[in-house]
Parts: sequence; structure tokens; C-alpha cells
Amino acid sequence: MAVKKSEIYSSLWKSCDELRGGMDASQYKDYVLSLLFIKYVSDKYAGQPDAPIVVPEGGSFADMVKLKGKKDIGEGMNKIVGALAEANELRGVINVADFNDGDKLGQGKDMQDKLSALVAIFESPALNFSRNRADGDDLLGDAYEYLMRHFATESGKSKGQFYTPAEVSRVIAKVIGISAETKPSHTIYDPTCGSGSLLLKAADEAPHGITIYGQEMDNATAALARMNMILHSHPTAEIRRGNTLANPLFLRHSALQTFDFAVANPPFSSKAWSSGLDPANDDYERFSDGLVPPTKNGDYAFLLHVLKSLKSAGKGAIILPHGVLFRGNAEAKIRKDIVQRGYIKGIIGLPPNLFYGTGIPACIIVLDKEHAAARGGIFMIDASKGFVKDGPKNRLRHQDVHKIVDVFNRQLELPRYARMVPLAEIAANDYNLNIPRYIDSSDPEDLHDIGAHLLGGIPERDVEALNRYWQVFPSLRQQLFASAPRSYACQLRVDPAQVKPTIFAYPEFVSFTRTIDVLLEQWKAQITPKLTGLSTDSDPKKLIDAISEGLLECFAEASLVDKYDLYQHVMSYWAESMQDDVYLITADAWVEASKLRMLVQQGAAGKGKDEADLKVGKLKYKADLIPPALIIARYFAADQQAIAQLEATRDALSRELEELDEEHGGEGGLLDEARNEKGKLTKASLKARAKEIQGDPDANDERAVVTRYLDLIDQEAEANTKIKAAEETLTQRVMRRYQHLSVDEIKALVVEDKWLATLIGSIQGEIERVSHALAGRVRQLAERYAAPLPQLVEETEALSVRVEMHLEKMGFVWE
Repeated sequence: MAVKKSEIYSSLWKSCDELRGGMDASQYKDYVLSLLFIKYVSDKYAGQPDAPIVVPEGGSFADMVKLKGKKDIGEGMNKIVGALAEANELRGVINVADFNDGDKLGQGKDMQDKLSALVAIFESPALNFSRNRADGDDLLGDAYEYLMRHFATESGKSKGQFYTPAEVSRVIAKVIGISAETKPSHTIYDPTCGSGSLLLKAADEAPHGITIYGQEMDNATAALARMNMILHSHPTAEIRRGNTLANPLFLRHSALQTFDFAVANPPFSSKAWSSGLDPANDDYERFSDGLVPPTKNGDYAFLLHVLKSLKSAGKGAIILPHGVLFRGNAEAKIRKDIVQRGYIKGIIGLPPNLFYGTGIPACIIVLDKEHAAARGGIFMIDASKGFVKDGPKNRLRHQDVHKIVDVFNRQLELPRYARMVPLAEIAANDYNLNIPRYIDSSDPEDLHDIGAHLLGGIPERDVEALNRYWQVFPSLRQQLFASAPRSYACQLRVDPAQVKPTIFAYPEFVSFTRTIDVLLEQWKAQITPKLTGLSTDSDPKKLIDAISEGLLECFAEASLVDKYDLYQHVMSYWAESMQDDVYLITADAWVEASKLRMLVQQGAAGKGKDEADLKVGKLKYKADLIPPALIIARYFAADQQAIAQLEATRDALSRELEELDEEHGGEGGLLDEARNEKGKLTKASLKARAKEIQGDPDANDERAVVTRYLDLIDQEAEANTKIKAAEETLTQRVMRRYQHLSVDEIKALVVEDKWLATLIGSIQGEIERVSHALAGRVRQLAERYAAPLPQLVEETEALSVRVEMHLEKMGFVWE
């Protein structure tokens, strides 16, 4: 039976992290990723004569498995890695990590155990990469990205720069123009490629292939990038090590080689960018015409290098700090020149704290030489507000990525988000490209109206601000508001408590909700056959694309609701749960995927890593695909209701026991003497007290309470016995039902009861949130201006008179 992908990744990271000890994550990643590489090429290419990677005898992961538990495991692993590197000209690439380093891995038995455990992690049958990317399953790529994100997070501010967040890479890949029309002969280049994540995401947009080039200054990171390319089926990618600015290694006839596409995430504001370089006399003419960046800030040096590396019709994108958009002096001169040449197609402002090397906000500058001559403006997006907190960093959500890409590629102008800024306007601002100059993304202030507080009425301005609702419900405004004596204010027609019922019952609102329901039903009808049609030949990633894009299409013209908010609900559920289900089904088919998995007990305590969904005696089972609650709801609702009634009876008895204790259990109370030495009321202590006062004529009240308490304890115990018996019977029935589910029943449980119920419920919740927002705002305005100042003064005076009257009655005179 297949294991959930999320469990594979989290288990892989947790196990590796536990073995790290005191080693820095930026160093430990070299060991883990080297092993991942060797496991991948061994699974994928061992025994294949024409494979792009040769797996020699004595150079495979299987040879590492043989070393487990041996004293010389570290030395032996180095030999295996060396043999693989030698056979594929990968020396200095895959043998960066020293598996026999006692300072990092411990001495003697410590190293032996640590490396043996590390090999065992990758030996797991779940990490079988032999069919990687078959049927759309990129197990290796997904596992690699999961590990890289965690290594970057753990490596700290100064050492996480090797990784560009996948979401940012995805945005860049989709806005530079790579598509299904891109040919394998087209080229893409990253002058500061790090681990190669940007290049790979861009290459993913070219289904027919693209030729990859990258340069990286750090030796270990360049090796990581080379491994990354092979791991992601780009073994011919050229990754070279060196300082791109001082020593560019991709040359043609002593000039910079040019490319169709270029992407870059260079180190921000590098102070040593000109080391080994004379910018004023640059051999490659990147800083000609006096356009030399400041000595202590290399942001524009990398931008100019990228521009020089693009063909005449080349396109690209570079991530830089926001300062490049507005800083003055030499940078202002360079910025003006680049804008006037028409090289900048667009600027995308990103949220702060996205990147692992810095917390400052950054932007994506999108470059396009092909249409530079005809450029009339620069398309700007302020995407700084769209993100989610993810541990110590911020992260773009699926909806943020999709919205940025849609808006940019379609050049859609959206208020407070995106607009095309004419070059004439930019020139009038002295070529300052700071996004807030052109897009005000701030939320409108909720200002109080002093006149309304003084004289009453709801300001017309606040009612007009709800215009997006009045466009959908044109006559609802008149139903809720009437004219006030003052022309700039109005009065609420209904009681504030009736605002929500009035809105929700209004015909126009009812019509709106029906329209939304119709769209949901259309989407449900569209995706249900795709879900029930899942098989071992299905591509999970194509499935979620079809589902999510179908939702966007259905709600493209829907009023009031943000289609990207709805899209996020789908993508969040996919990430949290649904993708695991789909991968199980595509791996094992419906029947096998639905079977219960017996949990293996681990350790002396007999505790398994997974929490059991069903327990029968000492046996524990995990329901990976169909939770028992769905089986119960569909087939055993009456049994569950009977148990609920038993629990209600038991809970009533428990409450009566608590009430008796509260009433009579205090010091000197009728139950005070019935407590044991620990101050508890137990059956034994109550019986002992009942025996003590059995013949005491003065203890009738105490005897009655003690007897009642004992009776309730017996009834509660009997109720618990019945509940336990009923639950055991239900568990047995559920277990038998799992064993006899047909394919159609499994599909109904998973598709209808689990996936669609969750998705539709989540989307409806978002729609209800939008609907409640109108009612909430109207009521807020009504309550805010309910009592004008004269009324408050009058009420205060009336209360003052009443206070004075009371004081006089009490013999006090208020002066």
C-alpha cells in the first residue's frame, strides 16, 4: 500500500533533522542531498546501458546499504560517492560532503550509528524513484523542494540565499514568456543561479524542453545546482562556477554569450560587486556610457549584466530590493537610461520577508528587449499585501501567485493593485519607479463624521462607499435607508437588529445567492466525472489544474466574490489533504487505497508514529483514504445517534454529580466528611461514610445526599459500560463495512462525502463571509451614529436629575 506523500516528506525531514545533531543546516544539507542524489540515480539508472548517468559497480545506493552497521561506513560511503563521481565527471559536484568527517558526524560508534540511520531513511520503500515523473508523479522533485525549503529556513539569514522561494520562482517563470511554444533550442540563463531553483521552475514552463545555463560563485552551491539539474531530468544543463561580474564564463568570441531568456535572484546590495573588476573599462561593455553602479551597491551591476546577456529579442526577470526603484545619483542615471530604452516591461512589488537571505521587501523587474522600441509604459503591480505567515517568513499563497500572473500577463488594471503607467508620467516623476507613487494600495480610512455625531444620521459618504453591493442589489439601498433632514446624511429604515434578516430575505439578495449556487452546481457537475474517473493512469497535477482553473472560469464574472479567494480554498484543501488522497488512488487504485492500514507498534511502549483511527483490542488501524466518520455517517447514522443519546444521559448524570459536589462538598457541607485523605469523593469513601452514619438520627440529610451521590456514581458507571459496548459493536460493524466496500461505494464516500462536501462547504463559507460583510457594516454604521450629541446631552441631564433626587432622599444635598 502506498504511503501519503505528505507523510513521506515530513518523515524524511524529521528523521534527517533528528540526526543532524549540532551541525549547521547549511552544512547538513550537503549530506542529505548527496544521499538523495545517489538514491535517485541508483533507482532511475542502475543497470541501464544508455542512461545519461552511469551507475558503476561499487558506486550505487545498494552498496551503501551493505555498509550499514560497519565501523568503516564513513570511509566506505566516500568511496561509493567517489566512484559515481568519477564515472560521470562529477568530481567536486556530488562529493562535496565528507562522510568520514568526525568533527561533523561524530567519532567511532556515534558516526557509525548516525550514518547507518541516515542510509536507512533513504532505504524506505516509499522513496522509490524508479518511476519518478511517470504519470505526472514527481516524487523526487516534490521531496527535494520540501527539503530545500526547510534547509533554507533552518540555515539562518546569512546562509539561506541558495534557495529562491518556489512561489516567487513560479511567478517569474510564468511572466517572462516561456510557454508550450518554446523550443528545446531556446536558451535560458541565470548568472547567480544558487541551487538552480529559478532555472528549474522556468524550465517547467517549457514542456518540450529548453537549454539551461547557470553560473554560481559558491563552490558548494554550484555543486548543489549541478546535482539539482540531474535530479530534475536536466543532465545536460551547463552549470559553471565563478564570479559572474568579474569572470563571466559564458562567452562567445570574447563577448558575453546572449540568451533567449534570463532570470536572476542576485545577492541584494552587494558591497563587493566590483572586486576583481574595473567597471569603467569593462571588457564586456556592460557599464558603458558612464553607467557605472555605485562602488558599494551592486544591484544595478547585476541588472546591467542580465540586459547585456539577453538577445535582441530576449526576455527576462530579476529580483532586486525596492531601493533600485527610487535611489538617486548614479543609480538614478542608470534607471533613467534603462526606462528610456524601453527595456522594462513591468515591475511587481512583493511582500516583505519572503526571502531567506533578507527580510526587506523586494520587487521583480520584468525585462523585454523585443518590444522595447514600441514601449509606451511600464505595467506595475503592488502585490505587497498578498501573503501568509509561514513560520519566521512570509509566503505567497496559491491565490497570490495566480492573481499576479493573470493580471500581469493580461495587463489588467485593477484599483489599488495594478495599472499601466505611461512613460510620460514616469518622466514627470523624474524616472522614480517607486510603486506607491503610481498605485495607492492602502485601505481607505474608516473616518468618523463629526457632523453626524453632532446632528445625527448616517453619512451619505459611508453608504456610497458600499456601492459595489448596491450595483448588485440596486433597490436594497432604498429598503435599508431613507433620506434624512440633512442632505449629506440618511436614516436607517429598519431596527439595527433586523439589518441582517432584512438583507438576507430581500429578493435581490435571494436571487444573488441562487446565482452563486447555480455556479457552484455547474462547477460540481464539471469536476465530478474527473474525480470519479481517477485511475492509476491519471496525472494528479493535471487533475488539480483542471479543478482549480475550472472554478476560476465558473466564477470569472461572479459579482462580489473574489474568484482568487475561492481558488485559494481549493488549493489549500489540495495541499492539506486531497493531494494525498489522489496520489494514493493513482498509486494503488480505489479499492486498495481504501483499505485500513495496520499500525506497527514501535518501541517498548508500543507506540506507533501514526495516531490510530480504529482500535480493535490491541490492534490499531489507520484509515488513510476514508475516515471512519464518513462510513458511520453514511451507513450507521442510527447507531451513532443511539450512542449520542447514551452519552447525553451519562453527561446529565455527570452534571448532577458536579452540582451535588458544588452544593454540599464545601467545608462543613453534607459531603465534606465523605472525602478521602486526598480530598476526593470516591465510591469507597462515600460507602465508608454511609456506614458511619447509618444509625445516626441526626444525619438524615447527610445520609440522603450521600446515598444519592452513590446512586449517581452507579448510574454513571452503568452508562459508561453501555457506551463502551455500543462503541465496540459499532467499531466491529465499521471494520466489516470497510472490508466489503464496492468501487462505487468508495467513490461515493471519497468524492461526494469527503472531497466535494469539504470543497463546497469551504467555498460557501467564503461566500457567506462576503454576504455577512454588508450586514455587519450597515449595522456598525447604524450603531456608530445611533445617538447624536444633543440626545446624549439630554439623556445625561435626565440621569443627573435622577441622581440628585436619590441623593436628597438619602439626606445629601448636591451643590
